[in-house]
Amino acid sequence: MRVDLTDLALFLHVVQAGSITHGAARANLALAAASARIRNLEASLGAPLLERRRQGVIPTPAGQKLAAHARVMLAQADRLRDDLAGFSGEFGGSVRMLSNTNALTAFLPEALSGFLAAHPRINVELQEMLSDEIVECIADGSADIGIVAGTVDTGALETYAYRSDRFVLIVPARHALASANEVAFRDVLDEDFIGLDRSSALQRFLARQALVAGKPIKLRVQLRSFDAMCRLVEAGVGVGIVPETTAHSMRRLLKVVPVALSDAWASRELLVCVQSRQALNARARRLLDHLLADTGAAPFMPDPSTDPS
Repeated sequence: MRVDLTDLALFLHVVQAGSITHGAARANLALAAASARIRNLEASLGAPLLERRRQGVIPTPAGQKLAAHARVMLAQADRLRDDLAGFSGEFGGSVRMLSNTNALTAFLPEALSGFLAAHPRINVELQEMLSDEIVECIADGSADIGIVAGTVDTGALETYAYRSDRFVLIVPARHALASANEVAFRDVLDEDFIGLDRSSALQRFLARQALVAGKPIKLRVQLRSFDAMCRLVEAGVGVGIVPETTAHSMRRLLKVVPVALSDAWASRELLVCVQSRQALNARARRLLDHLLADTGAAPFMPDPSTDPS
């Protein structure tokens, strides 16, 4: 049995994405080439590794075993490259990083630009996910570093305080609430809302808060990005709830106005999470230290509760 590390990395991408098409894209391979590699891998191992379904693929029991071993083998290959880099004077490779939408749009562009400029041979594979999905990927070794909402249950992961932010209501510039200093969430539930997809952690959280207030959210449109939300708010389709940093950034581009929410849950922390700093390869440790350099961060373990990510 011969197994190529490229095939193992591709297989992990496919399992994580739940799709050969999306897994191939993450591995920078054409779909035909990725499919051929998966078939050859199955033939080499003598067992089906993926169960093909209409909505994607899931690993078979054999595939689950292979994925577990692949994570260990690829991590060892990473450590081997790090150990040998000192002899050649070369230091490079990739760090796998996941982030929720808030951190990705508000904080990471500047942080990553400084890191990449200082480490020209290190690449960062950055992917946007929901906080609960990120925790699962960090826990199973699919990624090195994650940034999540501080209220998500991170289990046994090592976590560090990263940034603080608030949720705010955004309204069109001519809306009746545009001149308000603050408003309670329950008092705007008669408005039409522009929101994220109903399956998103943030939208699930807001739906729960609406139920506590005794009214459902009148969700007219569901989108996958805060940018698209703000554009529809500007057009007068409805109001929305976004991180304060996003609202102030979009206010420079669009005719939308942020209004503070008086609810206690509107304030939140962002956390950096890893399995453990000691277990990270040298590249990932450098990126972790860079992210935390301006925060004076210490390990932080939040109380598990609701998850507005």
